[in-house]
Amino acid sequence: MAGTRITNLQSTVKPPVIQAPQRSTATQGAVQMRIKNSPSSGDRLSQSKSMVLQETDLPQKPISRHRRNQSQHNVVVAGAATFEPLVDLKGEIMNMAKISESGKKQRKNWSSVWTVLTSDQLMFYKDKQEIGLKPGGKADVLQLCGAVIEWNTEKSSRKNVFQITTSTGSEYLVQTDSNSTASKWYDAIKKTVDSSTKEGFPLRRSNSTDYLPRHSSLPGYGSASPGVKQRNPIHRRSINMFGSSKLKHSASDSADKNGVKNRLKKFIIRRPSMKTLQEKGLIKDRVFGCHLSSLCEREGTTVPKFVRICVDAVEKRGLEADGIYRVSGNLATIQKLRFLVDEEEDLDLEHSQWEDVHVVTGALKMFFRELPEPLFPFRFFQPFVEAIKIKEPKQKVQAVKKLIQQLPKPNHDTMKLLFSHLHKVLAFSRKNLMSTQGIGIVFGPTLMWPELDAGNMAVNMVYQNQIVEFILMESQEIFNLDRK
Repeated sequence: MAGTRITNLQSTVKPPVIQAPQRSTATQGAVQMRIKNSPSSGDRLSQSKSMVLQETDLPQKPISRHRRNQSQHNVVVAGAATFEPLVDLKGEIMNMAKISESGKKQRKNWSSVWTVLTSDQLMFYKDKQEIGLKPGGKADVLQLCGAVIEWNTEKSSRKNVFQITTSTGSEYLVQTDSNSTASKWYDAIKKTVDSSTKEGFPLRRSNSTDYLPRHSSLPGYGSASPGVKQRNPIHRRSINMFGSSKLKHSASDSADKNGVKNRLKKFIIRRPSMKTLQEKGLIKDRVFGCHLSSLCEREGTTVPKFVRICVDAVEKRGLEADGIYRVSGNLATIQKLRFLVDEEEDLDLEHSQWEDVHVVTGALKMFFRELPEPLFPFRFFQPFVEAIKIKEPKQKVQAVKKLIQQLPKPNHDTMKLLFSHLHKVLAFSRKNLMSTQGIGIVFGPTLMWPELDAGNMAVNMVYQNQIVEFILMESQEIFNLDRK
């Protein structure tokens, strides 16, 4: 009778002991009962895994949405056994270089570290005293679940280098001079990667107990436990909730991008025209690079003011300068002069910074070179070439004179002023050593060029020089200049 009463008493007390909310008494009693009834170490392992499921009976702490916090939270739930390093691969010095973090390349810097391999992690410590501490401190922790390890000879000139690529896209190079040590670590890490992936360690990233093994030897608490079945839909809903939040985040990101594109599009459509900005004075028309007709119209003249200023300065103090128009001035000073002219600031070429006459002549030549359409308009290029081919001198003069008279007013008047000035330069040829041929070579490509460089450039250059040289020699007849 006494034995029967004890058996009945145990049967009546047993379920409350397992389902009791107090972890300190009931759970410990269940653990002791398992250890006593388990016949082998394999059963004890399965029992310890089943105990992980007992955590679901505890009040759930709020889990952070941050992935790093999730990883640390799950490591604590999985048990302290994951922190214990392997005995044979603990605290050995290796060389490590991190070359990529989450897919972003980093500069390769090798450093000597103490390396520790656990059941699912590879940890690098800078100081040996840090070994044994939980990861997340000063150590670099590599989650080996889903990682890839392979020998690498391309990313480093060192020997015995293997690369570890984590599931998050981070890449590490590990190296040691000893062949045996490198092979030992490579084999151990590869086995750990394979085993952790097979045994369901994605728990750390999924934050769900659906991936945990479901076998257990606890009586009444096996895979058919109603408590577990009731909680699985909750976990699945939590996964769906997290997944839907990610979809919402991605949708909001795409909406933000579309919003930025729409704002930029509206800004571009609504931006004021160049003419409006010029009328408001926000954009000033420049002198260099401006069409000759537009510049003259803006200034209210038929010859640009800058051309007149330069011609007057050269005639005042530069007609006797050696190699005038042939010698180049200082380019930096020429660009400074150009900037002042474009900003429409007061220009005084008598200032000491412009005392070099070659700077003035260089700026004048640059003005003509940067015209969008040359002084000899594009449509007149071929007629001038045909006129210069005429053999009879008088017919050639008349043909060239007729073409020049057909030029637009700004082109005609500017050309007349320029060739009259060059004619004065020739008058001092004994001192400045400039000849008609020399001036033709300098101003030929500066004053005229074809719209399309389809022909022979060398042939065109010959005709350019000949046309300028001929007009210079016959300038008094062509432009009706006074003979002095």
